[in-house]
Amino acid sequence: MKKYTILKPLFIFFTICGLASSCTKDFLERPPLSNLTAGTFFNTDAELLASTGALYNQVWAGANGQSLLAFGDGRGGNFFTPYVADWLQFCSFAVSNTNGALKDSWSSFYNIIAQSNVLISNVNTYSKPAVSQAAKKTAIGEARYMRGLAYSFLVQNWGPVPIITDNIKQGGDTTLSRNTVESVWEFAIRDMQYAVANLPVSTTGGRLSKYSAEGMLARFYLTRAGLGSTNGQRNQMYLDSAKYYARDVIQNSPYKLMENYADLFFTKNNNNSEQLFGLQWVPLRDPWGVGNTFQSQFAANSTITGGADGWGGGHGASADYILNLDPLDSLRRKATFMFPGDHYPELNKKGGGWTQGIPDAGTYSNLAHFKKYIVGSPDDNDGKGQMQATGNNTYMQRLADVYLIYAEAILGNNTSTADPEALKYFNAVRNRAGLPSVTSFNIDKLLHERRYEFAVEGDAWYDIIRLYYYNPTKAKAMINAQQKGDYKLEIKPGTYAFNRIREFTITIVNPRTYTVSDATMFLPYPDTEMAMAPNLRKPPVPYKF
Repeated sequence: MKKYTILKPLFIFFTICGLASSCTKDFLERPPLSNLTAGTFFNTDAELLASTGALYNQVWAGANGQSLLAFGDGRGGNFFTPYVADWLQFCSFAVSNTNGALKDSWSSFYNIIAQSNVLISNVNTYSKPAVSQAAKKTAIGEARYMRGLAYSFLVQNWGPVPIITDNIKQGGDTTLSRNTVESVWEFAIRDMQYAVANLPVSTTGGRLSKYSAEGMLARFYLTRAGLGSTNGQRNQMYLDSAKYYARDVIQNSPYKLMENYADLFFTKNNNNSEQLFGLQWVPLRDPWGVGNTFQSQFAANSTITGGADGWGGGHGASADYILNLDPLDSLRRKATFMFPGDHYPELNKKGGGWTQGIPDAGTYSNLAHFKKYIVGSPDDNDGKGQMQATGNNTYMQRLADVYLIYAEAILGNNTSTADPEALKYFNAVRNRAGLPSVTSFNIDKLLHERRYEFAVEGDAWYDIIRLYYYNPTKAKAMINAQQKGDYKLEIKPGTYAFNRIREFTITIVNPRTYTVSDATMFLPYPDTEMAMAPNLRKPPVPYKF
């Protein structure tokens, strides 16, 4: 069995050290209590702060990149690939328990939990007298935020999962049972409540704050509101809680929407005013897992990346994303997927920028390639970055998400709403995208807005799960109607003129849809985990709080 390893400091600015681990094959392994996170390291507040740094990148490596897309946008209907078998399984709702992305993400989420558990234990056990109570609460708050977020991903992808709080006592226990979905959500919510109460109000360098935790807690409450519904109605208490925390972030936090949507995804704008939490990648390949690997997998070619990577020529937007796109939504679309003729001066600067090719008349099919999180070569990023290691953040939550959470919480169980507060923030997101204000919206319009605001950020699936909790019939019908066939995307004649919104035509050349069931809405447990922890086959039990 592989053992957890401990990172040494990587760089001064964010002081990534301690806590991160190599890729592990099962969550039952025991991370060590020694090394930097134990008795010789927690001498000062600064050392304690440094110890939590690696929770912001390497432990998330297995769930970033291809897994982020396959889980979130593959199953959510924004991304499609006909060529990579592991990813295609997610797009087609036929995931095998031997799937590599499945195993990597499961391990990554439990790795985050394990490292958070170890940090919490070590802070309480090994902190020296010079370490302040405030520093200890902050470190534990960061760990509990990460642990709660990891459990939220686990429960939305797998359903019932084991809750582990002590990897020393529980780490070798192969008889652990799954805990109920309700228990896992309650556990995640309690973790995030602790983070709200103990993280500082303001931070720098991409660190979590009280308002980061409030934004995520609002998301948790909004999703939890539908769980257990028997009549299609969400729990008003949870809706009110989501509204309360979202409103506090909106009214009292320092976060602000970025003015230009496309600017959100430039490396130079890491840790911007809109980011509540983003993974803090370092443009280095050593140690493995601290750099962002997304671009290597999804950039269309090596001209864009400036290296030998750029393996995304066979992947792109799903036909369904394009078919449902509002032609006026061109600002967000262009920042998300490359359509024929799109020009990006920020990529391949030495070559005069990158222009997406225009298919000729004889082209059978093409793809709208990825733009979001594609940041270009080191030359395009002040000399920083390497193959499979860019330094751009991965968003885990933006203020735009909190705006739409607030709007949805106000909508609640109503058929539609014209509430001024809900419209104010719903329209703020639309207006930033260059779209006109609306005078009312319903859940369909809200889900549409979320889809095109957060496409390629891994959110699409979790929006569907939120709907599934209280209206499974509607959620499944939405998925079953998604068109995932091959297509040809062309510029509409007469719309290529300067200063005119370019329009496109899409021709489905090979129609393809997939059917989802209640069983395939959730993922299988990895075969390696089933072999080591056979109790995963038993019915889930409530967690004893």
